[in-house]
Amino acid sequence: MLNWINKVKDNFKIEFDSNIKILNKKQIDIMFETDNELVIYNIRKMTEKIGFKLMDQTMVATAASELTTNIVRYAKIGIIEINCIKNIENNNIGIEIIAIDKGPGIEDIDLAVKEKYTTTINSLGFGLASVNRIMDEFYIKSELEIGTIIRVRKWKKQDDICFKIF
Repeated sequence: MLNWINKVKDNFKIEFDSNIKILNKKQIDIMFETDNELVIYNIRKMTEKIGFKLMDQTMVATAASELTTNIVRYAKIGIIEINCIKNIENNNIGIEIIAIDKGPGIEDIDLAVKEKYTTTINSLGFGLASVNRIMDEFYIKSELEIGTIIRVRKWKKQDDICFKIF
C-alpha cells in the first residue's frame, strides 16, 4: 500500500509542522468496516497512555471512527496514521490522526464539512463536521480522482491547578 500513499502525499505536498515531534506512530490499513474497531482500540490505547481524560478519549475515538467510516464508504481503501505528538515550542502533548485515501475525492470541501451535508442515502451528514468540531486542529485537502488527506489533532488539556488557602 505504501506506494500510493507516498504518491498521494507528494501530490498534495502535505506540509508538516517543524515544531511537531512524533513520539509514537501507528499505521492501520483500512479496507473493511471491521478495521474501524482496530482504529478505535489503538486510539483509546494511545490517548489513555498520553493521559487524556475519558471524555476526550471517547471524543477522539469518535472522530477517528468517522474518518475510518468515510474511507470505507467512499474510497474503499486507505490508511489511518495515529501519532502521539509533542509541540516542541510549548511542550504540549497530543494525538494526531491522518486519514489518507485514494478515493474519488471531495468535490466541494466547504460543503462537505457543513452539518447535515451528505452524498449518501443512509447518512446523517455529521461526519466531517463532527470531526472538525471535536478536534483542536483540522486540515483537509482533496482532489478529484486523486484522493483525500485529512489531518486532525487534539491537544491534552493542562490539568487545572488548585491552590489550597490556609
